[in-house]
Amino acid sequence: MLAKLKVVSYLSAADWWVFGMVLALTFAAAVYGHYRKKRPKNKALDYLLMGRQLTLPLFVATLVATWYGGIFGVNEITFNYGIYNFVTQGLFWYAAYLIFAFFIAEKVAKYHSVTLPDLAGGVFGPKSAKVAAVFTFFYITPVAYVLSLGLFLNMAFGISVLQGMVFGTLFVCLYTAWGGFKSVVFSDLVQFFVMCSAVLLVVLFSVHSFGGLAFLKANLPASHFSITGGNGVFNTLIWGFIALATLIDPSFYQRCFAAKSPQVVKKGVLISTFIWFCFDLCTTAGSLYARALLPQAQPAEAYFFYAVQLLPAGLRGFFIAGILAIILSTLNSFLFIAANTLSFDLLRSRFKNVVLTNRIAMFAVGALAVGMSYVLHGSFKEIWLTLGSYFSACLLMPILLGYVYPHRISDNLFVASALCSALTMTVWKCLPLNPFWQQIDAFYIGVLTGGLILLFNLSKRKSYVKGITDL
Repeated sequence: MLAKLKVVSYLSAADWWVFGMVLALTFAAAVYGHYRKKRPKNKALDYLLMGRQLTLPLFVATLVATWYGGIFGVNEITFNYGIYNFVTQGLFWYAAYLIFAFFIAEKVAKYHSVTLPDLAGGVFGPKSAKVAAVFTFFYITPVAYVLSLGLFLNMAFGISVLQGMVFGTLFVCLYTAWGGFKSVVFSDLVQFFVMCSAVLLVVLFSVHSFGGLAFLKANLPASHFSITGGNGVFNTLIWGFIALATLIDPSFYQRCFAAKSPQVVKKGVLISTFIWFCFDLCTTAGSLYARALLPQAQPAEAYFFYAVQLLPAGLRGFFIAGILAIILSTLNSFLFIAANTLSFDLLRSRFKNVVLTNRIAMFAVGALAVGMSYVLHGSFKEIWLTLGSYFSACLLMPILLGYVYPHRISDNLFVASALCSALTMTVWKCLPLNPFWQQIDAFYIGVLTGGLILLFNLSKRKSYVKGITDL
C-alpha cells in the first residue's frame, strides 16, 4: 500500500455516482428540513431550536453526528499512541455522557434557555452570561473542523488545504445560514447513517483481508496497546477533565434545549452513548490497521489513504462520502452555535432581528475559523487541548456548583472565578518553569484557582455548610 496517493485517480464511475448520491441526499434533507414547517409561531425559536420539537430519533442522529468532525484528529492520535485514543476520546467521554443523562438533563430542561450562556445568565446573572459567551464562542469556533475539511478536500481532490478550507466553509455557511437548525438536524440524519456505515466497512474489510488482533499485535509497537500510549498519567487525565466539559458543552445543550422533553434527552443520550462506543471501536481499529500497514504515512492522513486502497469500487466512494459527512455534520453545528453565541448572547442588545444577525454572524465565524485554522495549522491534539482546557477549567466548576447549590454563587463570583482561572493559566504557560513544574499542565492551575475562589466564598455561607452536611 502507498503512504501517499492521488485519490482522484482511484475513483471509478461507481465511486463518483455513490459520492454524488450521498451529497444529493444530504442537500435534499437540508431543503426538506427548511420547508418542513411553515409559518412557525416563533420564527426566532424555530430557526435557533426547531421550535423545541426535536424527537428521539432526530435527537440521537444529530447528537451522534455532531461529535466526530475531528476524524483526522482521532486518526492522528491513534496512529501515534494506539488505544490511548480510545481511552482519552472514548471512555472518559462515556462517563461524562452518563453523568449528564442521569444528573444534569432534567436540571437543564427546566430553565427553557436558548444557549449555554443564556442558561448561565438565568442561573447566575447577566455578567456571567457575557463571560460564558466569550469562552463558549472561542471554544465552539470550529478551528479543527475547518482544518479537517481542508485536509479532506486536499487528500480527496488535490486542491490546496487553504482553498479547501475557504470554499468548503463557505458552502457549509450558505446552507446552514439559509435553513437554520432544522436544516442542520435533517442533514445530520443522512450523515449519521452514512458515517456509521463507512467506518464499519473499513473494519470488516480489514479483518477479512489481514486478520484480527493477532495481526495488529504483530505489526504495532507494544506502546500502542498501553492505556497511556507512552504519555504521562497527568497528560492522560487532562482528557478526563476535558471530557467533563460535556456537562457544559454548547452543542450538547443546544440539542437538549431543542428536545421535546427531558425524557427525550435522557433516553437519547443513553442510546447515543452506545452508538459512540461502537463508532469509537471502529475508528480506533481502522486507524490501528492503517498504522500497521502504512507506518510511513502522515498520522492524520494514514487512515484515509488506507481505506481508499482497501475498499472496492463503489464502497470507496461511499467511504469518502462518509468521511465528508463526519466533518460536515460537526462543522455545520459548530458554525451555527458559534453564530448563535455571537448574535444572540453577545450582540442581541444591539440587533433586534435575531435570525438575520445569526446569518451574518455565521459568515463572520466561518472567516474567523479559517483564519485561526491557517495560523494554528498543526496538531489536532494541541488545538483541542488548548481550546478545551480553557473552556473546561474556567466554566465547568462554577456551572456545576450552580446546579448543586442554586442561588449560592453570585454573578460577580462566577465572573471572578472564570477570569482568574483564565489569567493564572495564561501566566503559567508563559512562566520559564523548571522541568519539574513543567509537568503540571496549566489546566490544573486554572481549575485549582477557580475552585479555591468558589469554595472559599461558599464556605463562608452557613447555607452552603448545611448543604454539605445534608449530603
